Amino acid sequence: MAIVEFMDVSKIYKVGEMEFKALSDASFELNEGELVVILGPSGAGKSTLLNMLGGLDNPTSGKIMVEGKDISKLKNNELAEYRASHVGFVFQFYNLIPTLTVHENVTLVKEIAENPLSATKMLEEVGLKDHYKKFPSELSGGEQQRVSIARALAKNPKILLCDEPTGALDSETGVMVLKLLLKMAREYNKTIVIVTHNSNIAEIADKVIRVRSGKIQSIENNSNPKNVDEVEW
Repeated sequence: MAIVEFMDVSKIYKVGEMEFKALSDASFELNEGELVVILGPSGAGKSTLLNMLGGLDNPTSGKIMVEGKDISKLKNNELAEYRASHVGFVFQFYNLIPTLTVHENVTLVKEIAENPLSATKMLEEVGLKDHYKKFPSELSGGEQQRVSIARALAKNPKILLCDEPTGALDSETGVMVLKLLLKMAREYNKTIVIVTHNSNIAEIADKVIRVRSGKIQSIENNSNPKNVDEVEW
């Protein structure tokens, strides 16, 4: 079942007298419980697309339907509510608060989420059961990324948006993070969207959307995605 529909979505940025079309007439669907990879080089429009799906930016034209509601018409306060209730974010850099413990960093989402999940349970899911009381500076990069995933999941979002989530990690740790994201799609029925320029990640996806020069080049549904361990990293 489609949870997201992009309908002829365009985004134009104005810089003085100049106009820059970051995204042009993008149309696609994302299904519930699907792991989707948005693939393309730097400057292709991937982040613009992700920002609009995450309610961080509005399109210039077109519609973005999420569970039947057009979020492209929402005002700033309504977009904030949408981000709090529907979307979790995982970035390349972890954005953890250094003065808070691992558990406190994840528990923070209770302040904004309507139906948060247990911070303790989510940290167990990402394999950090023995790290609750540590501070971010005491963790490796991979462990910090797993804390950021636990924090995003604790919001109990319908959609988890990941911007180059393995970009700052070595290949072994990156594989661990990808296995975790795949598990969240399969076992928790979350829609996982990974924006990346790493074409290897596309091999594990249910759907691959290729973007170039602000346009959707292709949409490929993969009926038999590889397991993470089957991919050559």
